Amino acid sequence: MEEFFRQNYGLITRSVEFLAAITGLLYYRKFKHTATRYFILFLVYVSIVVTIGAYPSYFANYEFLVDFKVAFKGTLFERNFWWYNIFWNLGSALFYSFYFAKVLKTSFYVKTVRLAGIVFFFSSIIYIITHWHELFTSQLVFLKIFGAVIIMLCVILYFTEILQSNNVLKFYKSINFYISSIIFIWWLVITPLVFYQVYYSTADWNFVFSRRMIYLFANIFMYGSFTIALIWCKPQNV
Repeated sequence: MEEFFRQNYGLITRSVEFLAAITGLLYYRKFKHTATRYFILFLVYVSIVVTIGAYPSYFANYEFLVDFKVAFKGTLFERNFWWYNIFWNLGSALFYSFYFAKVLKTSFYVKTVRLAGIVFFFSSIIYIITHWHELFTSQLVFLKIFGAVIIMLCVILYFTEILQSNNVLKFYKSINFYISSIIFIWWLVITPLVFYQVYYSTADWNFVFSRRMIYLFANIFMYGSFTIALIWCKPQNV
């Protein structure tokens, strides 16, 4: 079983991500007049980001890409840290600040989320410029932690708004409640792993495998739950 997960980690991860994205597209018409349509497009974005971001494994596994492997060898783009730093760590936090600004109704909360997103964006740009080399060689802890804080802020404000409104009586019917709960749990589980990134090397395969398993099951939980929520929830309850 351990060997199965080790060999198929990427395939399983991409499969659940694609499943959520395809489900979202199939049910897009149901949500096209709600903010959920942006979330569906984000799921498609995630699938594209993950597919492209796996290019180092493509170079290693497919001989017809040997020319690209040679071209990237020794360059800053040989590894995919830069891709995920920009398009996931930065991109996902910016999306959720945008999304919750659409979902939230309280003017103060909306302004808070928008301001937090703007501060995060410009702070990240400055950090990337001043830590240019690290962008290509490691996960930028600043982006990861600050991004998690932004997402947690969005979720907490959403839950607070729900508790202060009549929607608390029917929260379980809202897809935004499930999206908020799912991403809150996912980021709560994943974020602490950033502090142990230094141990992620071939010198400690036990940690490498454990980290991958945490990511794998967290992703299965998150994208599987998104898939179920898109199917079950109704647009009038969003």
